[in-house]
Amino acid sequence: MDSTIRIYNKNLSNFFEIPGGTSLSEVCAGLQTNLSFRPICALVNNKIEPLSYQIYSPKQIEFLSDISRFGREAYIRTLCMVLFHAVRKIYPCYRLKIELSISKGYYCRILNPELEAVEISEDDIKCIGKVMRDVIEKDLPIVRIEEPTDDVIELFKKEGLSDKVTLLSTVNHLYTTYYKLEDTFDSYYGPLAPSTGYVPVFDLKKYKSGFLLLGRDPENPEMSMSPIVQDKMYHAFTTHLKFNRIVGVSNVGDLNRAVESKRTSDLINVAEALHGKLIGSISDEIAARRRNGEAGIVMIAGPSSSGKTTTCKRLAIQLMTNLIKPKLISLDDYFIDRDKTPRDHTGDYDFESLYALDLERFNSDLQRLLAGETINLPTYSFELGKRVEQYRPLSLDKDDVLIIEGIHGLNPELTCEISENNLFKIYVSALTTLRLDDHNWISTSDNRLLRRIVRDHKYRHISAQETIRRWPSVRRGEEKWIFPYGEYADATFNSSLIFELGVMKEYAEPLLRNVPHGIEQYAEANRLLRFLEYFKSIPADQIPTTSLLREFLGGSSFHY
Repeated sequence: MDSTIRIYNKNLSNFFEIPGGTSLSEVCAGLQTNLSFRPICALVNNKIEPLSYQIYSPKQIEFLSDISRFGREAYIRTLCMVLFHAVRKIYPCYRLKIELSISKGYYCRILNPELEAVEISEDDIKCIGKVMRDVIEKDLPIVRIEEPTDDVIELFKKEGLSDKVTLLSTVNHLYTTYYKLEDTFDSYYGPLAPSTGYVPVFDLKKYKSGFLLLGRDPENPEMSMSPIVQDKMYHAFTTHLKFNRIVGVSNVGDLNRAVESKRTSDLINVAEALHGKLIGSISDEIAARRRNGEAGIVMIAGPSSSGKTTTCKRLAIQLMTNLIKPKLISLDDYFIDRDKTPRDHTGDYDFESLYALDLERFNSDLQRLLAGETINLPTYSFELGKRVEQYRPLSLDKDDVLIIEGIHGLNPELTCEISENNLFKIYVSALTTLRLDDHNWISTSDNRLLRRIVRDHKYRHISAQETIRRWPSVRRGEEKWIFPYGEYADATFNSSLIFELGVMKEYAEPLLRNVPHGIEQYAEANRLLRFLEYFKSIPADQIPTTSLLREFLGGSSFHY
């Protein structure tokens, strides 16, 4: 029997023949002189795989650099493994928690045996960094091992990794993959580099009571990322982290245990009450400023699928309980005619650009409203691609507040002619604080993408394939037009719900399974499917009709 296998390498657009059982590392070594980079992982038939993956049948292979999207994620996961190894060496009885992604890095804390956070000094951070650099310089192998899940659970029990034990005990995986670096064992839900020498660029910086792990800057690969100020986002994150600890659900394993013990109704009620309290607190802040003759205009902004529309509607209700009458308008009606819209780097219309709006008309209308005048609101026809004039009078009385939702709401240039005293700015985002386990955080972008996939299918008849295809462009727009202005907000509302991914699972999985195997978007669809496998399902009928999640699932008592 012929053991030779024919593979297609997408990087070189060529076919090659290899012996059966050859690893991706071995294939890569044979092609290294023809590749312009050192791969860190690969796509095999559009599935992300580590370089230890062995080939036994014909495949399409695309090697990925450490500055590609999936390559960057593998780089960070590998750094996390090295960090955990270093912490274990220095503090053998302590626990590392990688809490969340913030300030261009990953916020980490170290807990003592009593599970209390330990204040980390600059000297401590230097010590951890030195051990990491020594390990990286030695280029130690990171061995990928796959064993029966029951055996892995026993190993993790001996290692004191109770968070991973809880997670693996609540999923139905026959086999589990984990990694070994010298005498350190850990699990990550995506491939790592084959050895520590693949991650030479990183930094550790003191941050709050812990520190930031900073990976490589994709724009300048010889340098690590530089932290940015995100104090308001940190406050919003940590409020929810404290909430998670109080309700006893910090990791997905904890959430799965809550499902098993039929505690989800209580969890949903408390999480929804937290949303109500936070929105009510924002309403109280606005009311206090209104009593001083300020904050006549409320701007609400945030990235895609953050739940801005429901936040607007729930805030409007809370404002009325403060004896304030809300009036809502949309930035969409201030679009300029389509033929005058700026274009992006591909030549397509850039509707996410600030300059797709009629800034002069917008500022003039706001000034007139604040002066007590009546304006005629513009109306934009998306069908015609231009403004059409209709009779839509609007004025503000002394007890009124104008609420405006739009992605540019925090950008000072949008309201450049309006006094800051007259503005109250709210940043809304799904700042996910639930983790898979102590070393595997959940990306806020993944949370929002799953929301958008479900909403696009239900309300816009757009496939998961198309939503995934558009997502990188959406993310670029957010990086340019939204994220830089988060710290301009007067209030930050975290729209994530601790239970939502368990609910979203049943809606998203069928849509993701419909993404064809042979296209580029399958890699992302497959990754999300593997991620959702770790969640036990939570029935949607437990979700109240006023929940922000209903904006994406349907069944809301609000009209959109």
